[in-house]
Formats: sequence, structure tokens, C-alpha cells
Amino acid sequence: MTRITRAVIPAAGLGTRFLPMTRSMPKEMLPVGRKPVIQYVIEEAVDAGITECLIITGRGKRAVEDYFDRRDIGDNEENAHLDALIDQLDIYFVRQKSPRGLGDALRYAEPFTSGEPFVVLLGDTFTRPSCLPALIDGYRRHRVSTIAVQSVPQELLDRYGVVAGTPCGDGELRITNLVEKPNPRKAPSNLAVLGAYLLTPSIFPALARTRPGKNGEIQLTDALRAAAEAGRLVGCISTGRRYDIGEPLSWLLANIELGLADPHTHQAVRELLAELGIGEGDSWPQDLPVTVL
Repeated sequence: MTRITRAVIPAAGLGTRFLPMTRSMPKEMLPVGRKPVIQYVIEEAVDAGITECLIITGRGKRAVEDYFDRRDIGDNEENAHLDALIDQLDIYFVRQKSPRGLGDALRYAEPFTSGEPFVVLLGDTFTRPSCLPALIDGYRRHRVSTIAVQSVPQELLDRYGVVAGTPCGDGELRITNLVEKPNPRKAPSNLAVLGAYLLTPSIFPALARTRPGKNGEIQLTDALRAAAEAGRLVGCISTGRRYDIGEPLSWLLANIELGLADPHTHQAVRELLAELGIGEGDSWPQDLPVTVL
């Protein structure tokens, strides 16, 4: 049985939705609770059995590289946790020469993957619970590239790649087409690509054949469409909660929910929200709804 041990994390995006904060801070370093978002992504990978990780960076992303250096800077629980995480993972970095899209970024990963299937996780997005175990199981069943999809409200479909397909298992579908950011009224379904992928090496020849689209960018969606047309792409439907930290509202909601989940901060967050009239005492809901963004 093939073990999936390599992950690629594209982290070269400009973070324009979060300006002006991202003028000097990589969006992957935006804090969610007491950690930057990219640490949640790394933790998700390690929990799924990943032992090697390639982070694709670009101009202005040096803080991402520095963050994963081991440092002896005092007795701190969170710092010790990060050092332990770093010890479980070999992390490599490569720079994308210019921001030419997710598909272009992934082309830098071909030597790293060594002809084996690999995971792709976006550096500013994670899910709770993780969708990676389902992707790995889906690959082992079908032996084709497997991507996470999730139902989203119709009015948000024009923010995503949207898939069409037919059921091929419990919570799975054989994807037949992908449309990047469709008109919501013409979208092929309400299932959007989440930003978590398990790809086979065949993605690299497909990316090499993909022509640049809008703004000169090479889109991963276009390369995946070729796999879908060949019947070589499966979607795993995720029911977890997705956090797109590159989007300010989603970042705010994630901080509220994870602040409630953190034993160091939950009481203060509960008290503030109760003071604002958004929940009181024992009536406070256990799960704060978060809209998928």
C-alpha cells in the first residue's frame, strides 16, 4: 500500500484581499488564535502522516522560512509544541520566480515529489476536522488524483472552482468537469473545490500543457480538468469547517471560534460575547456556525 509522505504547500500568493496588513506580512503568517495560519496547515499534514514538506514561497515571504527554524528562546508551551512539530518533519523551501498562479507554483515541486503521489495544501486555508484522511483513503480505493470538495451557498460559487460529477462511493464522486469561478446561476453544481488535493505525478505533464489564462496565470483547475475528462479525478465531499484565512471575514470568524476552543482564552471570549448580548452563561452554543468563505 502506497504511503503518502510528501506535501507541497504553495505560499507565494500576494494576499491582496488582506491589504494593507499584507503589505509587510505574508498572509500565511496571519495569526489565528495563538498561531499563524500556516502552522495549522503543517499540523494537519503531520497528523495525516506527512514526513516531508516543500513550501513554495516568493518575494516578501522570508518570515515563513524563519518561522520554521528551531529556536531556544525560553520555556514556553506553544514554542515547545512548534519545536516538536518541526522535529517530525523535514521542511524544504523553493521560491516561485513570479506570481503566475497556483499551477505554475506546483511545477516547482516536480523534483521534490520523486514520481510519487503527493498532497497539496494551500498555505492560508485549513479545515476542521481535516479532510486529508478522506483524500488518502480515496486515493487508495481509486488510484487517481483525489480532491476535497464541499457544498457552498449559491451566491459564493463565483469565488471557487466548481465541479460536476457522478457518485462513485460513499461521499465520493467521479468528477467529469471543473469550472473556475462560474456565474452562480450557470454553475454545474454547488460543490466547490476546497483547496486540498492528493495528486498523482501525471499532474506535471498536464501543467506543462496548460496555457496561461487571465493575468498570465496558469491555473491548477485547467490541468485537473484534463484528468476529469479522462475519468481520472475523484472528489471527496467534506463536511468539515473550512477556514480561508486570506479572506478578512473568515479570518475574524476563525479567531472567534478557535478562541472559544482554546482553554487559555475561551472564558474571556465567552464573557465578551455575552457582554455584547451574543450568548449568555450555560446557553452559549458549543459550535459557533462559520459560513464557508
